[in-house]
Amino acid sequence: MLVSVRVQELLSRERGLLGDLQALLEAQGAPPEVVEHARQALRNLDESFLLVVVGEFNAGKSSFVNALLGASVLPEGVTPTTDRIYVLVHGDTPGAMEPTRDPFVSRLTYPLPSLEGVALVDTPGTNAIIRQHQALTEGFLPRADLLLFLTSADRPFTESERQFLALAARWGRSVIVVVNKADLLETPEQREQVRAFVEGGARGVLGLTPPVVLISARAEQRGGDEGFAGLRALLQARLSETERTRLKLLSPLGTAAELLTGEETRADAARRTLTEDLRVLGELQAQQATHHEAMLGELDGQLNRVARLLSEFEVRADRFIDAQLRFSNLRGLLNSREIEEAFRREAVADLPEAIDRQFGSMIDRFVEANLHFWEDVQAFLVRRQPSQEVARTRFSYDRGALLEGIAGSARSHLENTTEQELARDLARDAEDAMKGVIGGLAGGVGIGAGVGALIGASALDFTGGILAGLTLGSLGLFVLPNKRIQAHRQLRARVADLREALERIVRREFEREQERADTRLRDAISPYTRFTVQEKARLEAARERSGQLRGELEALQREVKALL
Repeated sequence: MLVSVRVQELLSRERGLLGDLQALLEAQGAPPEVVEHARQALRNLDESFLLVVVGEFNAGKSSFVNALLGASVLPEGVTPTTDRIYVLVHGDTPGAMEPTRDPFVSRLTYPLPSLEGVALVDTPGTNAIIRQHQALTEGFLPRADLLLFLTSADRPFTESERQFLALAARWGRSVIVVVNKADLLETPEQREQVRAFVEGGARGVLGLTPPVVLISARAEQRGGDEGFAGLRALLQARLSETERTRLKLLSPLGTAAELLTGEETRADAARRTLTEDLRVLGELQAQQATHHEAMLGELDGQLNRVARLLSEFEVRADRFIDAQLRFSNLRGLLNSREIEEAFRREAVADLPEAIDRQFGSMIDRFVEANLHFWEDVQAFLVRRQPSQEVARTRFSYDRGALLEGIAGSARSHLENTTEQELARDLARDAEDAMKGVIGGLAGGVGIGAGVGALIGASALDFTGGILAGLTLGSLGLFVLPNKRIQAHRQLRARVADLREALERIVRREFEREQERADTRLRDAISPYTRFTVQEKARLEAARERSGQLRGELEALQREVKALL
């Protein structure tokens, strides 16, 4: 009674642990099959004890089960005959079929007094041509409470058997290794050699030494086999009430340990992915800052070229003023229209076209660099998309959707925005700004034409001021030199104002467009940045919760193993 109370207490704690594990897996978006394993582990506590026979298709599993039961219950043959899982339970009517929820599981009754309270499960052979058979067996493995692992004396412990046993070890299954067809071994030395070989292989996989029993199902069916007597004695000990209870409690805990390990592995992989994503996003933003600085440096170079054009104009204008404002040119000074035309021809020259070309070069370079930057963003997102081979979890779905959102923004920007559009918009903004400097003179024309208009206005000022001072009553000795000095000063002031206005406009438009590009990128990546922060917090909380469950699980395993 004391043991029963203790078992009930352990059973209650185990139910709670499995329920908490299922909740954790669901909250973390684990794959559906993983969550189902957790549900099944909880259901297993209420099912019969499952003694599951596994092995390769030619190891003689069906004949072994028939020999163990002492009756021809299952079909036998040299080809894979078992295409489903047969669950044999004690019942009065031999061969009666009971309904199950699984279409690949058949539940049969057979009088099995010695196995009352135990369900004997025959599985399809592994390493067969029919891959579904192996999938059925491997899928049923987490439900087993005790495995009878069958190998054959003529091909003991093959590589595929080693792999299957490794899978059993991962699920924490208790194993008895049965070597069938031992009648093929003619001497005790051969039998010992095979037994030692199988035992060593199993120990290497399981990390402990399982019982290894040599039997002959054919000899047992023909009259008796001493190996079967030893196997039945071993099963009787393993299926005693205490031992069966212990295994029944340990089996779901082994499943829980594997599921918890899998979730921890997925969470660790997600954390590494997030860390790498944040690092690459940081690099992307650093590249954006570097790109910004590089463009500012290039902008300075471009503005220096504009300044050089204005300086060259200033030199030509100085020469023009010196040549025109002379006593020898008094008659020419009285013709203001001719002076204006000469000023435009000799001093202004191709300045408007040159400034237009320089400004166009600045815009083209800026637009090209920004488009290339968005292409880099898109390439980054392609590299960071989840692999199709990776298990699809909630994390991968959410992350993939957000990355695709950013990629969509980049694609839209690249597909819907042409260099001509950006150049036209930037030029229009700058021309609108120029109107504030040169008034209506720039309406509907380019930057260079606007500059030409402003210079032309300067020519009017120069000539108008000169003519106003050159009346017949004011032809003094110092009139023309003073006018020449005044014209030079006025020219320098106008050019300085123009240089400052152009630089201010260009820098303002550069910063405005750069801010628009920065905002587009920031708006595109901010949902994913928020996601990474939230996911890191969620994964950290899950790691803490997983650690708690791991502690409870290991404590339960120790207490169950200590049951007497």
